[in-house]
Amino acid sequence: MSEALLETKDLTKIYSSGSIFRRRMVKAVDCVSFTIPEEKAMITTLAGESGSGKTTLGRLLLSLEIPTSGEILYKGVNIRKLSGEEFRRYRKEVQAIFQDPYSAFNPFYPVRHILSTPLKKFRIATSTQDEMKIIDDALEAVNLDHTIVEKYPHELSGGERQRVMIARALMQHPKLIIADEPVSMIDMSLRAGILNSILELKKRFGISFVYITHDLSTSYYLSDRIMVMYRGSVVEYGDISAVVKNPAHPYLKHLMNAIPIPDPKRRWTDRATLLTEKITYRTGEMGCKYYERCPERTERCLNERPPTVQVERDHYILCHSTN
Repeated sequence: MSEALLETKDLTKIYSSGSIFRRRMVKAVDCVSFTIPEEKAMITTLAGESGSGKTTLGRLLLSLEIPTSGEILYKGVNIRKLSGEEFRRYRKEVQAIFQDPYSAFNPFYPVRHILSTPLKKFRIATSTQDEMKIIDDALEAVNLDHTIVEKYPHELSGGERQRVMIARALMQHPKLIIADEPVSMIDMSLRAGILNSILELKKRFGISFVYITHDLSTSYYLSDRIMVMYRGSVVEYGDISAVVKNPAHPYLKHLMNAIPIPDPKRRWTDRATLLTEKITYRTGEMGCKYYERCPERTERCLNERPPTVQVERDHYILCHSTN
């Protein structure tokens, strides 16, 4: 069996909130385990509503956050145990595309400086000519002209800024890119271009992606696999076609039903509606996290943690309803 490019084992991140007199522990990521293979480039989607833990999981993978417990293994080695030079290589090979491309850039520097900085930091370019060749190749890969290097971030469109960010990640020759909502701040007319660029980079350079989104339609277009998160837990995961075409967990069914349908003859009342009552989340470890909102809940769901159930080939959910 070949070595995994990246693997997480029971990855957990707990934050504390509230005053010093009344502290509340929040599990932003709760025992998440998954694997990204090394032998085949793959796009894995993290989907779910806001606050489900997607971005926190992405930050853990980038080592921008320290996990409370669990492990992140890169090529079989726990990243918390990497030496200085090994961790430097990890930083180079696992890159990020952030949600807001404008705030990710220093507005006082032109694109040339933005792109040349990581080349100097990781000692990728050996000369100025080599540096410009790498920058030109990266810009060409994301369909940008060389003249853009003299512009400042405020002079670029949203789509151009996002492509510059992709180019910056690409120059490090990464094995994995964590893309956090890369098209959420871009006009609909430009989204297809960014998504097609990601697909082309995967095919041309063999780069795997973790694509973080709340948009199930773009994840279906882009991804090979999907993990649906709710309150820090992965409640449904597997092959993208199997999961989206046959949603089995009540939470994913609700997300699918919330997608607008461009049919004026079909009324909202013709579809299953989301529960809208005020939700008071229970504390503690017992029971299903989706209990308060689930129309299929039973007493068992309140008192027992849901097991992992295989729905079909390469399609799994955490739920009692199929038992």
